[in-house]
Amino acid sequence: MAQVLIPLATGCEELEAVTLIDLLRRAEIQVTTAALTEREVECAHGTKLIADTTLEQVENDSFDMVILPGGAGYAELNKDARVHQIIQRQAQANKLVGAICAAPKVLADAGLLERRKATAYPGVFDDDDQRITGEAVEHDGNIITSRGPGTAIDFALSIIETIQGQDSRQRIEDSLVRS
Repeated sequence: MAQVLIPLATGCEELEAVTLIDLLRRAEIQVTTAALTEREVECAHGTKLIADTTLEQVENDSFDMVILPGGAGYAELNKDARVHQIIQRQAQANKLVGAICAAPKVLADAGLLERRKATAYPGVFDDDDQRITGEAVEHDGNIITSRGPGTAIDFALSIIETIQGQDSRQRIEDSLVRS
């Protein structure tokens, strides 16, 4: 079973975090949520999430993928040296790294977006940054990025497809009754 780490920071966008956690778990992917400090994390719009653990407890563990939710919490993720170390270690091992909304900025600041295409929430990167495509979901090598809360389902489904294949993605997508 694939193992995914989702670090949670105060101010994270709850729609993105919960959508990722929910859909990946529906696909029977082992998701570990890890708070940067206290296990209770207050999200951008006042929702409180209880993380499975703290980052300190899992920072040296091995994961198939690490995904960073966005929202204002991206700044806390970006300031945390452990987050940079974890995603750099993932990238060096050619393992999957994902980020949505403003969180692709963390990937860029950690040096993971050099010579790669990505997408992000409008305004996070300079308008003339040629790496940023504006697509709902962008997949370049082992890096998967997405634009924001409105693309969270597509982002999660893309991750499921990358980890488990098209049949798993289709099964989960069908269960959502999106059309």
